[in-house]
Amino acid sequence: MLTHTPNRKTTSQAVTDYPLGYTDAEHQRLIRQAALIAPITERFFREAGIGPGQHVLDLGSGMGDVAMLVARLVGSSGEVVGIERDPNSIARAQARVAAAGFRNANFLNTDVNNIATNRPFDAAVGRFILMFLPDPVFVLRSAVRLVRPGGVVAFQEPSWAPMLALGARLPLWSRTRHLIHETLLRSGANREMGLALYSAFQEAGLPPPKMHLEMPLGSDADFIRLTSDLLCSLRPLAEQHKVSLRELGDLDTLSDRICSEVAAANSVVSLIVVVGAWSRKSATADSSRGEPAESSESVG
Repeated sequence: MLTHTPNRKTTSQAVTDYPLGYTDAEHQRLIRQAALIAPITERFFREAGIGPGQHVLDLGSGMGDVAMLVARLVGSSGEVVGIERDPNSIARAQARVAAAGFRNANFLNTDVNNIATNRPFDAAVGRFILMFLPDPVFVLRSAVRLVRPGGVVAFQEPSWAPMLALGARLPLWSRTRHLIHETLLRSGANREMGLALYSAFQEAGLPPPKMHLEMPLGSDADFIRLTSDLLCSLRPLAEQHKVSLRELGDLDTLSDRICSEVAAANSVVSLIVVVGAWSRKSATADSSRGEPAESSESVG
């Protein structure tokens, strides 16, 4: 039986501390962001082996974008079960799934720190969820336990270091990204969870994962507005952690001013650096622990 590390935050604290909140504006931002990075996630899942007929667990489903992408990949003979703790998010995800015509996507209203199911899955996936958890390895172990031997575990998480370096030549853009980064830092989020996936997978009992990094770039107003909208979602948390946004001026005009700066430099900016990591659970793994069972047989 898995037990939570005593010196970590409790599950209830993790829920309270979720930085971006569940406002309608944040829901819309998530949907627009998901549409932009969907091709990156689809390529990643295909590479990991997510395909027709599989039963897949999606951790931290949010608005259901990853679940719908997986539902399309696994087809009518497969299924995706999404885990989401916020009931309003589930309601919106279910409505979007129904509107899109998917009948193979369902959601469980439970917390990823305490997954309320014991059914086996062919794969467990997630996107931008582990960075907000007090104990991501614990959650990974819980997910690995539910994956069949030989099944896939595939997660995408961010890395902020390349984004901060790339924006250094654009003062307003750079300061905006640094203030977002500082707010996330003070809230306890792991801004480099993407690179940390390599060790986290192994600590969870998986072989070293295959990894790669992609960074969407753009200069149009809609692309840039995703960052100013992210800052607006984080504004209450910035105030809570005493991160002053005053130097950015009027936040209602921030996106337009960044657009002007980018246009004047004839340049592009990054939205998010997406680091993907996937690995297969050992074919001889003990499902109760996610670790290789003792065996005299070799695994090819």
